[in-house]
Amino acid sequence: MKILVVNCGGSSIKCKLMEMPEEKVLAKGAVERIGKADAVVTLKSDTAERRETAAIPDHAAGLEVLMQQIIAAFGEGAVESIGHRAVHGGREVTGAVVVDAHVKEIIASYCDLAPLHNPPNLKGIEACERLFPGITQVAVFDTALHTNLPECAYIYALPHELCSKYRIRRYGFHGIAFQYMAERAAVLFETPVEKLRLVQLMLGSGTTANALRYGKSIDVSTGLTPTEGLVQSTRCGDLDPLVVTYLMRREGMAPERMEKLLCNESGWLGISGISNDLREVELAITTGDSRAHAAYETFVYRTKKYIGAYAAAMGGIDALTIAGGVGEGSAQVRAAILSGLEFLGIELDAARNQDPQPEKIISSRDSRVKVAVVAADEELVIARDTWAIASQR
Repeated sequence: MKILVVNCGGSSIKCKLMEMPEEKVLAKGAVERIGKADAVVTLKSDTAERRETAAIPDHAAGLEVLMQQIIAAFGEGAVESIGHRAVHGGREVTGAVVVDAHVKEIIASYCDLAPLHNPPNLKGIEACERLFPGITQVAVFDTALHTNLPECAYIYALPHELCSKYRIRRYGFHGIAFQYMAERAAVLFETPVEKLRLVQLMLGSGTTANALRYGKSIDVSTGLTPTEGLVQSTRCGDLDPLVVTYLMRREGMAPERMEKLLCNESGWLGISGISNDLREVELAITTGDSRAHAAYETFVYRTKKYIGAYAAAMGGIDALTIAGGVGEGSAQVRAAILSGLEFLGIELDAARNQDPQPEKIISSRDSRVKVAVVAADEELVIARDTWAIASQR
């Protein structure tokens, strides 16, 4: 079965066409700069690459151009089922689900908590419904892995009535990536996930830490929204909440302006004043830039703290996985985060850490806690979940 995996962002679309259950990638597609007159649409396969520039006013138009490219490359009937990445499903969604009116209502109801993700996710689903009427569509949610967190982990110390009224709690994100990382950990460490106390770090422009104890997510750093937790590229992470009201009073900020500051102008961009790309921050450190140094050290320090906290929450740690653009790409960041954690049983092998292979074990042979770098493949998780549902219909 040919399954199209679709991931709609605010101004972009990424997709993969996969043959399942063989798990073969047939093509990778993307639309960038949606809403612009010079949007770029690309489709790459083993045999060809198509690229065109066009005015793409919305996600529906972008998907239509992508579908034209896919049909030109693979013929009519090239798409037999569709799997969508959806970010926020609240407590209502606990796994992959067939898209129907109720599922779309759930996605829409959480748009205010994931305004950068849920609206384009929903647009992508509705566009595919128009383009492929009658084809099974499946939604796979980033929050699903964390729906059964213990109450002590998800509750906020606010009046219960308000939390209940406005669905305020820790939801957690990057669950699709963590699912894949855990599956790879079981293979790399030759130990079932159900026997591992696993700390997982998704370190990209968005960052999340996860405590997975014997196959169950028991804590996660991101909360009501993706902004809580680790320091991120442009998101502030953990923050005294009264900083927000203090700044709003002193600067006369409206809520919308404060949200933009917290989500788009903070993180290592805000501290450094240089870039939301950590590589550029690292480069500035070499020139002696003190703000760049502070941004880097804060990111590393906060991440290190979460490892220790989650080891305590799980009563120990057996393994650690690291993924994401920063986690996979920077040996320096990995070494800095793991430095000083020998007391937990983590010993880094410097040579393994420098190995250019995208997936590798980087802990020493004598390390009690095993550490691996994993190239997280969220599209494969979505394709597997979609296949499991669509093949039974």
